[in-house]
Amino acid sequence: MPYIQRIDDCLAPAIGMSGLNMSVYNDLLAKADDALETLKRGHDNNSLPLLRWPGRDDDIDSSASVVVRFASGAKDICLLGAGGSSLGAQALAQLTGWRTPGTVIKGEPGHPRLHFFDNLDALSLTMALRTLDLKTTRFLVVSKSGATAETLMQLLACVAAIEDAGLDWNLGQHFLAITEPALAGDDNPLRRLCRQWNIEVLDHDPGVGGRFSVLTNVGMIPAVLMGLDAKAIRVGAAEVLAPLLAGVSAAEYAPARGAALNVGLATTNNHTATIMLPYADRLQSFSRWFVQLWAESLGKNGQGTLPVAAIGPSDQHSQLQMFLDGPNDKLITVIMTGTAGSGPRILNKYKNDPQIGYLAGKSVGDLVDCQQRATIATLTKKARPVRTLQIEKVDERAMGSLLMHFMLETIIAAKLMNIDPFDQPAVEQGKTLAREYLATM
Repeated sequence: MPYIQRIDDCLAPAIGMSGLNMSVYNDLLAKADDALETLKRGHDNNSLPLLRWPGRDDDIDSSASVVVRFASGAKDICLLGAGGSSLGAQALAQLTGWRTPGTVIKGEPGHPRLHFFDNLDALSLTMALRTLDLKTTRFLVVSKSGATAETLMQLLACVAAIEDAGLDWNLGQHFLAITEPALAGDDNPLRRLCRQWNIEVLDHDPGVGGRFSVLTNVGMIPAVLMGLDAKAIRVGAAEVLAPLLAGVSAAEYAPARGAALNVGLATTNNHTATIMLPYADRLQSFSRWFVQLWAESLGKNGQGTLPVAAIGPSDQHSQLQMFLDGPNDKLITVIMTGTAGSGPRILNKYKNDPQIGYLAGKSVGDLVDCQQRATIATLTKKARPVRTLQIEKVDERAMGSLLMHFMLETIIAAKLMNIDPFDQPAVEQGKTLAREYLATM
């Protein structure tokens, strides 16, 4: 397994009453065994298609050929999509250095600049369409249902910009779409528009919801566009899934142990928040992906814990004060990375400086390593539940394993809470009301 999970510092024997009682934890693990059986059946009979994707690689080569056609001549690629249609791809993009300090994407053929339009904002879209060179810009449009209002608005605006630039003769070259097959007639507006404009459409797996779709072509097409090893992402995911398919017990399975921990702390210790705190710039977007997955899957019927995205060491100077000295109602998950010895090393000539001598001879990664370990130790001393996941290297395999772990942990937690992790009824009410408002303008 590409990671090691440790939860001892979340349990009562280690941190006292603020930790989870062992009998509660063991009872939840016993219930989680049933959840694992349900998941295994879902894999075997394909009623849960999500679990089939880690074992596949037949689509990766065909995805590569699609990408070659789509990205030909591109200097900029814009991904249009909301929520799960974009956040997973963003998590993968950071493996390349996207939106990490000091990393420059060249914007040349083979190295296109990436832009994720996951939040609808009139000024941002206006400025983008005004400043991008539309001749060398491509748009990847992702919507499972094909009816997401924000994504349709973006698509229509981008098509209009291409037409205004006199490039509509080659409209199909500028766009590629991923959406599920229409169930009847033209009930998928994105697919209908693409057919009208001769835009290539790839099928979104109708059995996999957007926030669980990162291992499908929704994540793999962007991964290939970015030059990532898409097969290694799936390999990492498959390594996490394999013990479940082999019949492992919940007590020995990291995602089940994590689910039992979360649910137990929420129901018996009144923990209302779960904090994702990785110590790596390249996992910052992963935290945002996790926030949507956890919130939209579990925030139902008055249940669920508030997911919070953090980043270390930066948030040691902001949120950590609250985690350490505020209400003791949070589970903190620290993702540790093998950073020791990496990065620039400070010259030994500073060793006699009374204020900065402690940095002499040490690398940047040495300090980060000490900071992540010190944060864990300090949280434990304050009797704050802290779980750790240790990964040595932030790469495709590790990312695939983290994505699979937390998708499974979320589904198992939902089973323990007796809720459906795959719907979002409250969000749908807001979408309906927004359309009603728009009709009156």
